[in-house]
Amino acid sequence: MQRRDHPLLEATLGTARSLTSFHYGPSAGVGKAYIQASLHADELPGMLVAHHLRQRLAVLEAEGALLGEVVVVPVANPLGLAQWLLHGAAGRFDLASGANFNRHYPALTDAVWQRVQHTLGADAAGNVALIRAALRAAIAELPVATELASLRRTLLALAADADTVLDLHCDTEAVMHLYTAPALWSEVEPLARCLGAEVSLLCDESGDDPFDESCSQIWWRLAERAGPERPVPAAGVAATVELRGNADIAHPQADADARALLAYLAHRGIERGDATSLPPHVREAMPLAGSLPLVAPSSGVVVWLRHPGAWVSEGEPLAELVDPVSGDVTVLTSPTEGLFYARLTHRFASAGMSLAKVAGREARRSGKLLSD
Repeated sequence: MQRRDHPLLEATLGTARSLTSFHYGPSAGVGKAYIQASLHADELPGMLVAHHLRQRLAVLEAEGALLGEVVVVPVANPLGLAQWLLHGAAGRFDLASGANFNRHYPALTDAVWQRVQHTLGADAAGNVALIRAALRAAIAELPVATELASLRRTLLALAADADTVLDLHCDTEAVMHLYTAPALWSEVEPLARCLGAEVSLLCDESGDDPFDESCSQIWWRLAERAGPERPVPAAGVAATVELRGNADIAHPQADADARALLAYLAHRGIERGDATSLPPHVREAMPLAGSLPLVAPSSGVVVWLRHPGAWVSEGEPLAELVDPVSGDVTVLTSPTEGLFYARLTHRFASAGMSLAKVAGREARRSGKLLSD
């Protein structure tokens, strides 16, 4: 194992930070997997999963069972981890700029295409090597004017040449679920099986360029430009894994999740293990555009009638909104038939607040599909 510390741009005097990555297995092996935790710094289950994952990777490395490199970044956002306001963690948004830490990663397709458009050929593996070299060069040239830009460039540099990229997040109260692209579903479906994901949400472009899409979209966009005579495979398979809710932190559960991630790496050929035996799939994938929010029409106390994990009908009551001043009770019903998979921990709503999400089979939304 190698520990590498990556200095970040010092935002103000005396506040220098660094990002730490841990590297297991041979760097010149059969492939590379990159796993990071808590890019939204107040989403904590991924950190504990990374802790258990590192322990198991150390054993596998000592046994010679790692056939490729596995990079683990257990604390992907030291900036957000240091942000506390009135005794509360504020790790989702950069307080200096208001930017979401998992949005607005640079689109590098044009920069990479300019470097490789005249050198790509009929050899798919050779094209992948050319693109990865160009991608590393483009990332190295990204301007870094802020500490946040420094963090983004560092994370991209660690992940961009990986065959497998897993970004570990969580919701507030939720069941296990994940996000990926339709073009990658055949490669990510075994991950959903290993994790027991209750729903997988698919879209080509969710809006605002989150980290996982920044790592994967470039491959099919370059493939479209290159055409079939110059094949560009999907060499960067990426997914965002939502490890249930923020309070779902326990050693047995985190260890089971770490084992599930390693089972997926075995399926991807990076770890020597049983890659053929996969658990059954919990549920078919659904479009992210079919995930609809439950929105509070007015302010009040939220009383939940159903829990995440329930399959609900359109129009089925999910919660009551109680106005303790007027005595009015407003019933909030499911906006679609589907899986009630996530809800806020807040038990008081302001008007217009999105309180929960229900994943349906029918795509009903367009435009930006992720929450802020």
